[in-house]
Amino acid sequence: MEDILRRLGGLRDFSWENLIHVIDILLVAYLIFRLISLIRSSRAWRILGGIAIFVVALVLSDHFQLRTLHWFLDKATLLAPVALVILLLPELRQTLEGFARLGLWPSRLNAQDGRVALRTLEEIVAATTEMSSARVGAIIVIERGTRLDDIAANGVSLQANISAPLLASIFHEGNPLHDGAALVRGDRIEAAACRLPLSETTSLSAAFHMRHRAGLGITEQADCLAVIVSEERGTISVCQDGQLQRVQDAQELRTWLNQFLRGPAKPEGRRSKRSKELVEGPKK
Repeated sequence: MEDILRRLGGLRDFSWENLIHVIDILLVAYLIFRLISLIRSSRAWRILGGIAIFVVALVLSDHFQLRTLHWFLDKATLLAPVALVILLLPELRQTLEGFARLGLWPSRLNAQDGRVALRTLEEIVAATTEMSSARVGAIIVIERGTRLDDIAANGVSLQANISAPLLASIFHEGNPLHDGAALVRGDRIEAAACRLPLSETTSLSAAFHMRHRAGLGITEQADCLAVIVSEERGTISVCQDGQLQRVQDAQELRTWLNQFLRGPAKPEGRRSKRSKELVEGPKK
C-alpha cells in the first residue's frame, strides 16, 4: 500500500514515464467501469453471486480438509474461463459492440451516411400517427450507420419507394407481412416481415412486450433507429442505442427523427428520468 501511495505521489513530477503511468491508470479505470456496466443487470449479479459461493466453498473445503470435495471444486476451476464466457455471452457481446461505437476507424469504414430525405421522414411520421390512432401494432427499423443486410435477408424484399399508405398497409392485420418489422434504407422500404433479435435486458418494464424488446434488441446490436407502435395502447416509442423513449405526438416524433437521422450529431441527454422509467418501470 505504501508503495502504491509513493508511486501516486511521484506522478506530480511531469515526465514521459509519469505520463505513461497516468494513461495506464486511466485505461484500467475505464476497463473497471466497463466491467461494472457489464454486470449491472440482475442476471449478471446472480451469476457473480454463484461464483462467490463457489470460491467460498473451495476455500472452506481446503480449510476443513474435505479432500474429495476440494479436489472436485479445484478441477472445476479449470473450466471457469469457458463457463464465464458462456454464462455472460449476451453481456460480453453488448460490451464489445459498445467499443465499436466509440468512433474508431473500423466502424467508420462500414458506415453509411444514414441521412434520409425530409419527405421520407414525413411519410414515416404520417404512417406512424395513423397506426397509433387505429391501434395497429408496428415496428419500423431505419438504418443509419450500419447496413442491416442480415435483417433484410430474413424478411420479404420489397424495394419500394416509401409512402405512408404503403407503410401503414404493411402492418394491417390482414396483410401476411404484418408480423415482423419493416426495414427502411434511405428513402425506400427495403424489406418487411423481418425478424429482429430480442433484447435480453432484465430492466425492461413489464408493461412492454416482444415488439418493444425487439426494438431494443436491434438497436443494441446496430446503429439504427426503431419506431414502435403499441397495439394495446396506441403509444409511440423510439429506440436507439438500446434505449427506449416514448414520444407524445407527431411533432415530437418529427423532431426526434430529424435530430437523429438528419442532424449532424446525436442530441445529448436524450435519456431523461421519464425514459428511464419507461424501461425500468416507475418506482413503487
